[in-house]
Amino acid sequence: MVQEAEKIQLVIVQGPTASGKSELVVRLAEHFSGEVVNADSMQVYRSMDIGTAKPSAEQLRRVPHHLLDIVAPDQPFSAADFCREAGEVIADIARRGKRVFICGGTGLYIRALTRGLMESPPGDDAFRLELKELANREGNAALHRRLVALDPVSAVRIHPNDQFRVIRALEVYRMTGRPISQLRGEHRFGALRYDYCKIGLSVNREALYRNIDNRVDSMIGNGFLAEVQSLLAAGYSPGLKPLRSIGYRHMCDFLAGLVSFEEAVQLMKRDTRRYAKRQLTWFNQDFEIKWIEYPENVAIIEHIVDDYFD
Repeated sequence: MVQEAEKIQLVIVQGPTASGKSELVVRLAEHFSGEVVNADSMQVYRSMDIGTAKPSAEQLRRVPHHLLDIVAPDQPFSAADFCREAGEVIADIARRGKRVFICGGTGLYIRALTRGLMESPPGDDAFRLELKELANREGNAALHRRLVALDPVSAVRIHPNDQFRVIRALEVYRMTGRPISQLRGEHRFGALRYDYCKIGLSVNREALYRNIDNRVDSMIGNGFLAEVQSLLAAGYSPGLKPLRSIGYRHMCDFLAGLVSFEEAVQLMKRDTRRYAKRQLTWFNQDFEIKWIEYPENVAIIEHIVDDYFD
């Protein structure tokens, strides 16, 4: 009998970039007769393989993966799009009697999948432009000070340099007269859509940073620069959101003559480390995650998953 959507069991493997999620989830899916659903916001894009650290050909052979390479780099893809696509895939996997494993480091995608998305007011283009002009004149800190005054809870959560999220929070306050943090608190990201077990990979910080540096070196050695050159040659603008992501923007800056190659690589490593810290800040707000030291405790993780499915 096919499970109803809200009854489908999900094992969600999450953690910062370079923590080892891809290999672990393949191992779990092999052991428990499952399939993997990607929850990484960059791996959905076609022709962006090396820089997004997509699963290897060997990993893809071992177990089926879903929601990889589903949109072009110039196509918009939102958390709502992810929920829709993932919902269809998850239902199909369950219908075929397989276990569902979610893998990725995009916290918003996972939260949206498990809790649903809050209906937010439409944008106000004129107000958004006004705020961007303010930031250009006085800096991002001026925007953030506004947010501190209107919505201190969101101001703590949103970095002052995250201009997009700061502007959106101010926009929501203008449109509704209420802080976005309050609206989200009431919504609580909706009723539970699935039954799920969240496993977080806790990697020693020094080891994690070493993994990041080694991964960047491997990307460079595997032809990452050529991948970026191919994207630009295909007509994709370096200003596209996917091409402004970590790694891609650094290679684009090198190709534009803004930095040396060595500097681009070092900045890529630095910014990836910073991104991992932001991921951990997000994940640490989620008390549903069972954090397990990895890779030394693989057997414990397998035991947790086995108990969950029983």
